[in-house]
Amino acid sequence: MNIHKNARLTPLRREEMALSVIEGAFSKAHAARVYGVSAKIVARWVERYKTKGRAGMVDRSSRPTVMPSLTEQSVAERIAALRRQRLTGKHIAHEVGVSPATVSRVLKRAGLSRLRDIEPAEPVRRYEREHPGEMIHIDIKKLGRFSQVGHRITGDPQKGKSRGAGWEFVHVCIDDASRIAFSQILPDEKKECAIAFLKAAVAYYASLGVTIARVMTDNGSCYRSKAFAKACRDLGLKHVTTRPYTPKTNGKAERFIQTALREWAYAIAYPTSDHRAAELPVWLHRYNWHRPHGSLKSKTPISRLALIEDNLLKLHI
Repeated sequence: MNIHKNARLTPLRREEMALSVIEGAFSKAHAARVYGVSAKIVARWVERYKTKGRAGMVDRSSRPTVMPSLTEQSVAERIAALRRQRLTGKHIAHEVGVSPATVSRVLKRAGLSRLRDIEPAEPVRRYEREHPGEMIHIDIKKLGRFSQVGHRITGDPQKGKSRGAGWEFVHVCIDDASRIAFSQILPDEKKECAIAFLKAAVAYYASLGVTIARVMTDNGSCYRSKAFAKACRDLGLKHVTTRPYTPKTNGKAERFIQTALREWAYAIAYPTSDHRAAELPVWLHRYNWHRPHGSLKSKTPISRLALIEDNLLKLHI
């Protein structure tokens, strides 16, 4: 029950007031003065307590007990059935012999107003490549640059503004099988930066002994360019794009971006965006080498490479 913010009586206070009158402690007029209500209100709650006890102290529904104009249940069921056959509201109204407004109300109550409500929920398809390097996921996150602590920290919108600071673009890459991640902050999201990041990512994984076979991206212009396609061919990579307007297809990269924002970009109050950028390699190292990963049964991403101890010591800085 939602009690109005200005309500003088809660169910507990109503019971207290009713009992004070029933037990003879107060008269109805005295109780009205003590509880700040009229004598008529006191009499109402006293009678309800006598008939229903504590259960009668809650607010009753304002819905009428009898609604002669309510659409019959059989008609409502027929409307819902026709809607599941993907008929429009006006078509249903013509078939059933009621007004389009009635059809609209019935469909709203049934939760069938939109055609997409008729379709069953699409099952979540989770997948994971068997070997590291079979596929990497690449995406870009745009972050604002700043020269002072922002308004989220200071609480002052005027003092927290860094006018004209511009933007920086966090290019991210994560391996499908191992969840080992790589990221760089670049000045833009154009094809030149996208190609440079791709080459840097392939080199990074090669330093860990991982050979990349496929790369998945969204349909951004930098990834659809001929230059990016040529770079993939030169590196021996198969380029796979996500289904348009379906970011969940590239869900591992999207999820990594969320984690990076929470644990790195917005984790502390950086004095400037340059300080934030300097912290990215430190956080990436912690993510890959020391942070338990929920999708890996609380193991670290680097553990998926099954490196021997000598290699671990050589690669771990």
